[in-house]
Amino acid sequence: MKTLCYPDNAQLELEFQGLDSRKVVSRFDGGFVTSDGGVLHLREVEARTGIISGFAACFEDRRDPARIDHSIMELVAQRVYGLALGYEDLNDHDRLRCDPMLALAVGKGDITGNDRVRERDRGNALAGKSSLNRLELSGEKSDRYRRTPIVVDAVREFLVNSFIRLMELEGVPKRLFLDVDATDDPLHGNQEGKFFHGYYDSYCYLPLYIFCNGHPLCAKLRRSNIDASHGTVEELEFIVSRLRKQWPGVQIIVRADSGFCRESILLWCEENRVDYVIGLAKNNRLLKVIGKQLYRARKKYEETGRASRVFTWFWHRTKKTWSRDRRVIAKAEHLDKGSNPRFIVTSLGWNDRKLYEEVYCARGEMENRIKEQQLDLFADRTSTHWLGSNQLRVWFSTVAYMLLNAYRVLGLKGTVFAKAQCGTIRLKLMKIGALLRISVRRVLVSFANGYPWAGEFARIHSNLQALPLRY
Repeated sequence: MKTLCYPDNAQLELEFQGLDSRKVVSRFDGGFVTSDGGVLHLREVEARTGIISGFAACFEDRRDPARIDHSIMELVAQRVYGLALGYEDLNDHDRLRCDPMLALAVGKGDITGNDRVRERDRGNALAGKSSLNRLELSGEKSDRYRRTPIVVDAVREFLVNSFIRLMELEGVPKRLFLDVDATDDPLHGNQEGKFFHGYYDSYCYLPLYIFCNGHPLCAKLRRSNIDASHGTVEELEFIVSRLRKQWPGVQIIVRADSGFCRESILLWCEENRVDYVIGLAKNNRLLKVIGKQLYRARKKYEETGRASRVFTWFWHRTKKTWSRDRRVIAKAEHLDKGSNPRFIVTSLGWNDRKLYEEVYCARGEMENRIKEQQLDLFADRTSTHWLGSNQLRVWFSTVAYMLLNAYRVLGLKGTVFAKAQCGTIRLKLMKIGALLRISVRRVLVSFANGYPWAGEFARIHSNLQALPLRY
């Protein structure tokens, strides 16, 4: 059977279980129908932020212009919109290439694909899986088919510059928290750079992420036979220098768990006027220091029957690794399951409880953003053989997340979806049935009458239209 958008399918008729005395019959003659009507909003976000076009500019195009049907911008936009809409696999695009709504979002002038000279592509406005696969693999091997390599340093610049543009839509920030974390990306084949990681008990990659206000500033795919903090200083140097160049007076605070409590990171922060709040792994020496606080927490728990916390702070220096004394905040806590002490090291002199509960614990929100990117935007689909092309897949997922996050920040404010996760945004705001009617003068998109969030959709549209066009 041919692709469903081909005219031949209009002759296909299917009969289903009847309704009372009436027959239920279906035909493939409904015209240009899509299930992704909400992608029009993402196109509006792109027109105001330039996220996709900025990422597309990171590629070099060494192809012969006379021999190509799809520009780098169109290929990148197709892949990013596809991920945002939930199509994680390149094979999906052999069907999606004939979707006029996705072609409209990408910006194809002929969204039906009927004006092409080559008969083999008639009805297909967009690229198929093979073209997109060549784009992903161009960085691994240069040959006559793969001539669109990506420039790594340009991607690093793009991630920071996109964040700066998004932030300035809301004003100059006074304080920024850079959340640093590493996570596992399980492998299920013989990929390049495959190693077994004892903590995660699997073969995996160990990507490094740096987020700020929910926006990714770094998404670096790494082998897992390294320390979790490996390369953090280099990434912080790059990011902080760009942020300070744009906002000289901004306070920057690095926030991370105990896997990043390393002398190199702490010392770099101190030498570069960057504050930090970083977890510190507990040991017998630290537990001995807060012995009285642990006793008080336990007694309070026994008296009230409820979890109790006691905070304190002290100067601390490790025997071998730290070069100086540093301020450590301790949480002596007793729960139903027993004692639960925690420690953080910080350069800030703020209130102990506030610093732990309101500042350090807030990094959990960043962990949610990583899960969104890994699961909802498919950053864990690193299944090519090469590390470089798997890195590109992570970047594609990162850009798709950036687009949805910008949509959430700019468009969803004041609506019931203001704090919705990407999966919810996709389900309730992107997956809208629509019929397209195409004429010489306009493209009329008719959404389903029964769409339950039409009022919220219109309000989001109003929020986006209030922003200036930039691209």
